Order: sequence, then structure tokens, then C-alpha cells
Amino acid sequence: MKSLRAQLAADPDIGTGNVLATVLKYGADPSGPGLTFDTPVDHFPAEHPLTLGELDERVQARTAWLHEHGITRRDVIAVWATEAQDVVLSFLALTRIGAIPALMNGKMAPAIADEYIRRMRATAVLADAAHKPLLQTDVLAEPAEAVGDPTKAPEHYQHHAGDPVVITHTSGTTGVPKAVLHTHTTLYAALKHLLTMPQAQGTDRILNALPMPHTATVLMVNQVLGNRAEMLLLSSQDAPYVLRNIERWKPHSVYGFAVTWPGLAREDLSKHDLDSVRMWFNTGDCAHEPHIRKLVAVGTRETVTREGRRTVPGSHFIDGLGSSEMGHNGFHITHTIDSDHYGRCIGKPYEFAEAAVLSSTGEELPPGKVGMLGFRSPSVSPGYWNDSVTTYRFRLSGWFLTGDLVYCDDTGHYFHLDRVPDAVAGFEGPQLFTSMSEERILAALREVDDCTVIITPDDGRYVADVLLELSPDAPDRDRTADVRAAVGEEVAAILRNVTVVGTGEVPVTVTGKVRKVALREARS
Repeated sequence: MKSLRAQLAADPDIGTGNVLATVLKYGADPSGPGLTFDTPVDHFPAEHPLTLGELDERVQARTAWLHEHGITRRDVIAVWATEAQDVVLSFLALTRIGAIPALMNGKMAPAIADEYIRRMRATAVLADAAHKPLLQTDVLAEPAEAVGDPTKAPEHYQHHAGDPVVITHTSGTTGVPKAVLHTHTTLYAALKHLLTMPQAQGTDRILNALPMPHTATVLMVNQVLGNRAEMLLLSSQDAPYVLRNIERWKPHSVYGFAVTWPGLAREDLSKHDLDSVRMWFNTGDCAHEPHIRKLVAVGTRETVTREGRRTVPGSHFIDGLGSSEMGHNGFHITHTIDSDHYGRCIGKPYEFAEAAVLSSTGEELPPGKVGMLGFRSPSVSPGYWNDSVTTYRFRLSGWFLTGDLVYCDDTGHYFHLDRVPDAVAGFEGPQLFTSMSEERILAALREVDDCTVIITPDDGRYVADVLLELSPDAPDRDRTADVRAAVGEEVAAILRNVTVVGTGEVPVTVTGKVRKVALREARS
């Protein structure tokens, strides 16, 4: 008899909109693991591990309420909330009736939130008590109040492969975020592939420190349901909160964005009980070497030796590069305490994906040449909601343009240099990269916890400014010469200022990415 994972992998009708129902259809134990939230869910207290049956009932209760209030197939429902249970349960309930949840980060500025909702032409809005009074738009209800009688829930909507099932958004580094659409099959394509592979070490008990309204959390919810794993979803991604929950809940793996790891790495991790962690999984931007090295030095992992399987000190760190548009990490590379393949290496594409380094006209470039990253995969978003102009701007010669500058070496490994808007890198002329400069500074100056490099035009030339966040015990001295030696010849030649800043002084987006456009504008 096929395992549940094999049945899911073989099911032609499974997708992002029906994983919970399909898992139950194939006989998963209703008393087995569902999801755990860090806040109360209806009559259940915070951190009560909802069983699969309890999770299904709570989703059915919300489906019934939505149905009674006229929400139906193809309605776009904006969800603006902070708590994990508000976001995830709303998503599951809305997809169950064929509506399209549009998940919004709780840190979005109110004016931008109103404009984002307007551009989506949302049918209705669910907003929690904290966000409801901030909107000019009418709010249908608070998610926690949109609960009915689960026995009155309508039949599950039958999704077609191409049905839209969720809208998430980009970080909004340049203003109003882009609304990324995913269908029933695009956002499940990568997971379906992973179901055919052995289950990764540590993925039986997961701490989700990803932003709740992000595509990555939708992926993780469906992944753990299919794997019959445990997952605690955190409403905050602040590093001290994540660290406390690692010590208390004892996860085997921690999933987060690149912005989470510097906060953890600032702590003296040797003073914390992190032995339960087998694996750290990073998505979004790739992570920096010093932060990875501090994390893999703690935790434990299983390895196979001549004496058999045993547990050894030090964890795994799975790095890569992903985005909402890509529908999953497109690349992967594994680090341990013995790793030496850094330098912003993002590894190789997953088996379900293809990648290429492209010229400005779409030709594929040879190894060693820097160009735009082109990506192809069944997981790629079909486009931006209500914005066909932007959708097609990011397509070239059959590739999706991720907005990243990379090169590939002779072994097929890809290296990330910068985001296109943040670099000065024509195919001829100067090669000025901010992300790679940050990597070099962090590797060279161990007392720097984090840093930001920005490059701006100034009177017909380019100048580079560096912002350093130092560890508390760092001596007070001028580090300009050290920075100049670290960043490489081309950036060193345009270095203007090296400034020490405090934690929290650098402007970031709702998902924690540095708003380099704002920093450039302030200095131009």
C-alpha cells in the first residue's frame, strides 16, 4: 500500500487549495498533528497543538461564516492581521470556498495598505482589531470573529489546476508592494516534487519564523500537513522571540528569512539550549557567511559513520534564493561546521527548476560572466494581480527575471552578487555590487554584526556609503581602511563614508529587507 506522501504525490487534483481535505480523504488520523499557534484559537489556548481534526473543524467554522456572509468563488478577500492563526486559518477557509485570500503583512503602512487593497479591487477586507481602525476601506469583520457553525459549512470547492488560490505581496522596497498571484498548482509544484524525495532531517518538528502572510508560510503549512509533521507558527519574527521559542518548544528545524539570522547571531548562542535544532532553513535573500557559521556551530545533526548512525555537534544550514514569484526556493546549498563554499554561493537549482544567466537581450551567458538571473519552473507565479504591464516586464526569452545579478561557475553553482536596483553593473564598465560588498565586510570584520552598503550617483560619478552595526564589545575606532581593504578594488575606489549605526536605525520593509532606495534618496 502506498504511503500517504506517495498518494499525495500521485494525486492529479491536489494543490494549494485542498491539501487539508485531501490529507483527510486519504485516511490521515484526525487525532494526528495539525498546526500549533502562539496565540489562542477560539476556545483553545495559545500553543495548544491542534489535531488534524480540530484544525479542520476550526477551518470549517470560518468557512461557514464566510458562506453565510456571501463570500464565494473568485471573491478577492484582503486579510490584514498580525497573529499567525488569523492569517493561516483565514487562508485555509477562503480557499475552501474558492475565494482568493490576499494576505497582507501587518507592518504595512496604513496608506500603502489602503492603496494596495484598492489596486487589488478586493471584494471585502478582514482586519484584526489593531489594523481595522487604520483603514479608510470598509472592513467586513475581524478574522477571530468570523467564526460560525462548522456543521453548516458548504461543500469544498473543487479547484481546477489553473484556479487562483492566493495573492501574497513582495517586500515593497520601492513603494506599494507588487501583488503576486499563485494558482492551485503553481504553489504546490515544488512540494509535489519534494514528496517524491526522502523527507529531510529535522522536518518532523518545525518552528516557523517566516512572515505569516508570505508565500513561504503558505508553502510550509501545506508541507507539514502532507508530511504529517508538527509546526509551531510564530506571530513575530523578532530574533529574541524566536530564540526563546527555540529553547522552550525544542524544534528540530527553524525556518526563516535572511533578516532573522543576524539577530540570532548577535546573541551568545553558547549560553542557550539549542541542541534540538538539526537544521536551519533560509529562504528569500541568501544568507551571509558569518551568520551561517554561528548557527551551524550550535545544535546537533545525525550522520552515518562506520559505527552506524550517530548524533554529532553542529547543525545543517540550508541556504538558497527564493521569492514569492518563484513559488519556492529555486536553489539550495547545505552548510555545516566543515563548509568552505561561501562567497554568496546559492548552490544549484532544484530538480524541478531551470536557471540561466542572461544578457540584456536574453542570450544565455557562459560560466563566469555576470548577468541577470533567469528562472523557469512549474512553481513560478503566472503574474501580478491586476498588473499585466509589470508581469510581462519581468519575462524575457521564456524566462522569469528574478531581479538578481548572478554568475555561474564551471561546476554549475550559482553565486548571487546583488539585486538589480541596488547595483551599478552594466555588461561592460564598472561592476559595483552592494550585497557582495556586505558579504566581504562581514567576513573580514568579525566585530561587525551586520552592515549595509549603498551606491548612489553624485555629480556625475558614483559613491559608496557603508553603515556598520557593531557588536557591543567592539572597540571605538575608525574602520574605513579595513572596509576599503575588504570590499574590493572597484568599490574601494568610490568609498565615501563609513558610519556606525545602532540596531534598528536602518530603514527596512515589512519583511525586514533594507530599504536601500530610501537610503539612496536620503544621500543623493
